[in-house]
Amino acid sequence: MAIPMRFATPIKCYTSPTIFNSTNDHHHALDASYIQRAAELSDKSACFTAPHPNFGCVIATTTTSGKVFGEGYLYAEGAKPAEVQAVEAAGEYCRGATAYVNMEPGDCHGDYTAVSALIKAGISRVVIGMRHPLQHLRGKAIHTLKNEGLQVDVLGEDIRSGSIEDALKACRVVNAPLLYRSASQVPFSVLKYAMTLDGKIAASSGHASWISSKKSRSRVFELRGRSDAVIVGGNTVRKDNPRLTPRHGGGHLPTRIVMSQTLDLPEVANLWDVREVPTIVATQRGARRSFQKLLASKGVEVVEFDILNPKDVVNYLFDRGYLSILWECGGTLSASAISSGVIHKVHAFVAPKIIGGKNAPSPVGELGMVEMTQALELNDVSYEQAHKFVGSSNPDARSYVEAIHSAKSPEEAAIMGRKLQREHPDMVRGDWESVKTEVMYKALKCKFSIYPHLNSMLLSTAGCVLVEASPHDLFWGGGRDGEGLNYLGRLLMKLRSEFLGDDDTYYAEVSAGYRES
Repeated sequence: MAIPMRFATPIKCYTSPTIFNSTNDHHHALDASYIQRAAELSDKSACFTAPHPNFGCVIATTTTSGKVFGEGYLYAEGAKPAEVQAVEAAGEYCRGATAYVNMEPGDCHGDYTAVSALIKAGISRVVIGMRHPLQHLRGKAIHTLKNEGLQVDVLGEDIRSGSIEDALKACRVVNAPLLYRSASQVPFSVLKYAMTLDGKIAASSGHASWISSKKSRSRVFELRGRSDAVIVGGNTVRKDNPRLTPRHGGGHLPTRIVMSQTLDLPEVANLWDVREVPTIVATQRGARRSFQKLLASKGVEVVEFDILNPKDVVNYLFDRGYLSILWECGGTLSASAISSGVIHKVHAFVAPKIIGGKNAPSPVGELGMVEMTQALELNDVSYEQAHKFVGSSNPDARSYVEAIHSAKSPEEAAIMGRKLQREHPDMVRGDWESVKTEVMYKALKCKFSIYPHLNSMLLSTAGCVLVEASPHDLFWGGGRDGEGLNYLGRLLMKLRSEFLGDDDTYYAEVSAGYRES
């Protein structure tokens, strides 16, 4: 769940009418799919390139064959640029090919190795997901490439169609920390908490281990590994004695930050072990000088503020070059961070448990709001849930979910799912009948977004009705209740219309399908 993003002037979003049923639409769909792949590659380096952007590059053809020649991503600061890696992988196939990058190349030190690699390799066209957000670099690489005779297209500017929206979003999301930093002059801050179904983050006694599942804890470790720093309050240190490490056997280790006005903290704590991961304690000026000396003797950095508050802390972290901050604090500090306007995104893990308790703490403390009209509304809300066995109360369901995930093909997965549904109907989630069409649509959208040749094939059917009578599948083929409507065909038409940005076409085609059945 995310609080609305407010970008400064340099960050622009473009929308425009789409011209349908043309060759350009097919090419734009391919362009979008390759840019999404570049963004996906760049995401592998999250936090390893800070304070620089995450870069990914794909070198491919724009023909219907969808041939990829080379890929690369900037996996660490100072490493070989993504464009250079992709050029080396593609070799002689670079000549006349198209390079796709999620962000305009740029370097603070004036190193144009990435741009030079594309030019020298004989790349004829470069498609850029978004311009560089830093004003002193914005447009420089584009200008250089154009001066060398390469065709340069930027999504949302030179390429405008309904099929590019997901690609544009992917480019923004993968570098959201840098965009926020450049536009708002603050690090990108994420609030994470786990709570019970009745909104409690601990029992009345303060006991909080464990609210969520092993899977959600793994997600938290992933979030930590994608952050430059993790912030907690003094109460979390006293009650939980956390380590605040990713615990995934390697990778990025975020700085651990403790905010405490009074320094009423234990002398022995996991966070004071800084042999592998640094810890910073932010406190009020003059607080417990003797304890500050103790922390300093352990290698813990202490930073004093005239008045300790989230706004001043994130401003300080901005000055130190941090891009992304994860807040794993209790309700009091969460409320203060939200009130200070420093939280940009929320990850809420809701466990199917009820613990009750009048005095049991909640994830967000007092915000001073007295009317529901004052409540903060989140946008771009998403929920994570899988197929028919996910959420089942049967403890064996998880093993079946993993087995289906490991299937060698979609067909094998479908066969396994149907067999298990027949043999173990008690494991099927209760709302499966009402949500399975939505789940199927999401799966189709994912598949047709990842594979350019499938996307091209689907778009090439524009104007054709895909709804047909079929006896082979009672639901996806012949339709529910034997009405003869192919649900798979209807979903494909809906997806095609979404890619083309034309909902009216979809409804017209569905109506035609009804008339023809």
